[in-house]
Amino acid sequence: MKDKVTFYHAGCPVCVDAQNAVEAIVDRDRFDLEIVHLGESSERLPEAEAAGLKSVPAMLTGGQMVHLNFGADVAALKG
Repeated sequence: MKDKVTFYHAGCPVCVDAQNAVEAIVDRDRFDLEIVHLGESSERLPEAEAAGLKSVPAMLTGGQMVHLNFGADVAALKG
């Protein structure tokens, strides 16, 4: 069974650059990569916050939220 990696973003240029980098480096043979665009899937925001999301882009892996850069604060996604 593959480990899951969830990449959260909001579609901003910083997020898109980070998504491209993540997609290029994550080994799909070892990891199930899910891309979640919170601007298009806002119903996933509570789940992301519960997992530790503070800003996007960020990646959840092994129960740890890793903030990759700063594109937008989570509060901006709620507006």
